[in-house]
Amino acid sequence: MMTNQDPQELLKRKHELDEQKRQFTNFSRGVCGQSELEAGQEFSNDRLPDEQNRMKSVENRQN
Repeated sequence: MMTNQDPQELLKRKHELDEQKRQFTNFSRGVCGQSELEAGQEFSNDRLPDEQNRMKSVENRQN
């Protein structure tokens, strides 16, 4: 539900949430060490989506 907050307040809140996410990500990496592959295994099936995204980025830059 959206309340009528002023944009500055919403932006401030968003930055706070982004900061929390960043800290959590750093924390998770610290806990997992280099074993992020285990944590993200559902994404590791031969890495094709990443390659597609990269190619898409290349295409977009050329346009």
